Amino acid sequence: MEQCHSTNGLHRLISDLGHECLVVAPSLIPSKPGDRVKTNRRDAINLAKLLRAGELTAVWVPGEDHEAMRDLVRTRDAAVNDLRAKRKRVTAFLLRHGRSYPNKKSWGARYNRRRAEQKMDHLAQRIAFEETVVAARPAKERVERLEAGIIELVPQLSLGPVAEAMQAMRGVDIIAAAIFLTEVGDLSRFDNPRQLISYLGLVPSERSTGDSVKRGPITKAGNIRARRMLVESAWAYRFPPRVSARKQQKLEKAPRSVREIAWKAQMRLTRRYRALNAKGKKSTVAINGFASTDA
Repeated sequence: MEQCHSTNGLHRLISDLGHECLVVAPSLIPSKPGDRVKTNRRDAINLAKLLRAGELTAVWVPGEDHEAMRDLVRTRDAAVNDLRAKRKRVTAFLLRHGRSYPNKKSWGARYNRRRAEQKMDHLAQRIAFEETVVAARPAKERVERLEAGIIELVPQLSLGPVAEAMQAMRGVDIIAAAIFLTEVGDLSRFDNPRQLISYLGLVPSERSTGDSVKRGPITKAGNIRARRMLVESAWAYRFPPRVSARKQQKLEKAPRSVREIAWKAQMRLTRRYRALNAKGKKSTVAINGFASTDA
């Protein structure tokens, strides 16, 4: 029998043997603050008591195909971070020598032309600069290969139709949809949108007592990758509602009900962003404020 090293693999093995198995996150297991003794026997008895009392919350366990796609998406995320770090070294090298780029958008065609025109005063500096630039090229090619693999495999997943429908939303492409769905999983496991928002850590923190109500920033207690994708996509709703030519191609493939939801979201979230901005909220706060609404 093949040895299982992961929690998901162990869950699938026990389920295949015909036994009911629940996976519970350690952070969701109630514990006594003064309990300093921990043994396997005591843990087993405590878990049995909590399960009988209904105090254990089971977490969703992905299937093998879903877990494999999540590995691919997270590998792409690591590759993007590596590319960002290598590009940052190029920018830092130019800044150290007073060669700042005046425009906001970098690493486009104009930026690459300007970078290629840079001439260093010393041979050692020219070699160091070219080596720093060359190191970023394979990282970019690696990201492109991983994204091509994601684009090819996402439609084959059970959540492929959901990913196709998500692309009708403004600011969401197939990569963003793949990140969200592989991290969150089956959306039907949430009874209502508030549960999904709480899972993503987009609800405000709160320390209230009596008549005193104190709310702080969002909890950020959920899945960081899904939350980051949702917030990044929400920035697109700062602008007036419109449908680009590229997005129109996605909308033509989507059902009418999905197109109507996507357009209503544009109207509602743009209006909400403007309202929050008019109240003096910072753009970052306003975006987080209705990213939870978009969920």
